[in-house]
Amino acid sequence: MPARKTTLLVAAAALALPLATACSTAQKAVDCARVGIEISNDVDDLQRSVTDTASDTGNASRILDNLDKDTKKLKDKSSNVDVGKALDHLGTAIGNVRDALRDDKTPDLTPLTDAAGELSKVCTSK
Repeated sequence: MPARKTTLLVAAAALALPLATACSTAQKAVDCARVGIEISNDVDDLQRSVTDTASDTGNASRILDNLDKDTKKLKDKSSNVDVGKALDHLGTAIGNVRDALRDDKTPDLTPLTDAAGELSKVCTSK
């Protein structure tokens, strides 16, 4: 009887492992999508801020701070290589926008929106 119990426990554990892995993968995808939406919202806010009030760089800076925070939050949660690359592109674009605002130039937000779109695509394809 003990050998049979052990066999059943091993079999149950073997069945549970793929389920736990699938749940973990699903949770990571949900986390990625959730933070991806936050980043997308931040990018939308930044676009409105830059076009509505070209002279108010303080609001744009706060939005960029939010983007940095959300990007770091997702980077901490994800070990996916594609997500990491998308986040690197996003970080570069954020830096370029900060530089343009610091130089009193109107930033080109196209690379930022492209990077956010890339992240969204990566998060939803996993």
